[in-house]
Amino acid sequence: MQVTETLSDGLKRAWSVVVPAADIDARRDKRLAEITKTANIPGFRPGKVPVGVIKKRYGSAVMAEVLEESVNGATQQVMTDRGLRPAVQPKVDVVSLDEGKDLAFNVEVELLPEIKLPDFGAIELTRLKAAPDEEAIVKALTEIAARNADLVAVDEVRPAVKGDMLGVDFVGKVDGVAFEGGTATDIDLEVDGPGFIPGFTEQCVGLAPGESRTIEVTFPADYGAADLAGKTATFDITAKTLKTKQIPALDDDLAKKLGFEELARVRDLISQQMQREYDQVSRSRIKRQLLDALAGLAAFPAPESMVTAEFDTIWQRIEADKAKGELDDEDKAKDDETLKAEYRAISERRVKLGLLLSEIGRANNILVAPDEMNRAMRQEASRYQGQEQMVMDFFRKNPQAAESLRGPILEEKVVDFVIELAKVTETLVSIEELTAEPATAG
Repeated sequence: MQVTETLSDGLKRAWSVVVPAADIDARRDKRLAEITKTANIPGFRPGKVPVGVIKKRYGSAVMAEVLEESVNGATQQVMTDRGLRPAVQPKVDVVSLDEGKDLAFNVEVELLPEIKLPDFGAIELTRLKAAPDEEAIVKALTEIAARNADLVAVDEVRPAVKGDMLGVDFVGKVDGVAFEGGTATDIDLEVDGPGFIPGFTEQCVGLAPGESRTIEVTFPADYGAADLAGKTATFDITAKTLKTKQIPALDDDLAKKLGFEELARVRDLISQQMQREYDQVSRSRIKRQLLDALAGLAAFPAPESMVTAEFDTIWQRIEADKAKGELDDEDKAKDDETLKAEYRAISERRVKLGLLLSEIGRANNILVAPDEMNRAMRQEASRYQGQEQMVMDFFRKNPQAAESLRGPILEEKVVDFVIELAKVTETLVSIEELTAEPATAG
């Protein structure tokens, strides 16, 4: 095989490759001989079919197969012999593949850059830590108590106030005509609470049992019933009963109502859950710091083809958001040229970070174990209730789909690895400081 380099520009390489016709013919003849041993052709005994007959029947298909294998094999050999790692699939342009002649083709490829790993011990990070305080725990307990309130009938006749439960009958009309689904009896609604058409329960404030009232509301533009969406309707409401919420005290009786022996156990569980949530936020914050630091240390060129592919994915989303009027507020005032420049820079950052994290994992033999992959697949399948087994079968039959779960797992393991080696300072902060939006790094 003759290989001639025709381009060496940054990460881009190109070669012209010539595979001698004798090599191609030898591979073809070998394949035809293999077919001869097993071919079953009427008029001939198995294994006794003349080569000429085999060549006439299978020659074209075998030649196409041999040529494809030769191109792929030669391309791979060019990469392997030179110790090169392509960033994307090499582009192959066949120049000559006539039977009996040398196979000639050109190869173009963009390579992965040489990545020098930084000194992880020189990276300085701050881990923000927060712990649940008494006020937060009491607030959570109070919300739990409110959700477990008892409804007590109000004996006195009085107007309903916010939070009361009012038992009502109502008839809804559009243009004076009752519409389907707009009539109900003995419905309990929370006065000035959620769950009804906007403006409905708010207008029930002050209504007492035995009283009637006509209110006017407008259905949301995205209301589920298309014939009512955006329309104005009236509702004739008759109040029948009134109940008030009796919120239990924060004591052991509340704990027993929740299935626990004492309130202290409930407090512990709340505290533990809060701590897990705070720790997740803390982890997210320090990971972001690390990625910003690594991005600043990624002193190598990003393959243009990978940046372009990443940018194209982002830009498709931007154009879709723009078409739906859902573009981020800070992007709305920018022209396309400005947006493209900003998102091109973001694409380059993502590609370089991805390559650096991948190289850290490769250099330190950080792998995703089979049990971690199985756990990730089960977790993904759990999102599709009733179809869990179908999703698991899909992953097993489509390894490439399962591979999409490997990347995030590997990234987290590499991040943990680097954080362990970095210089980390822990700082105790309030939950407000922990959850404050950090400054963006672009």
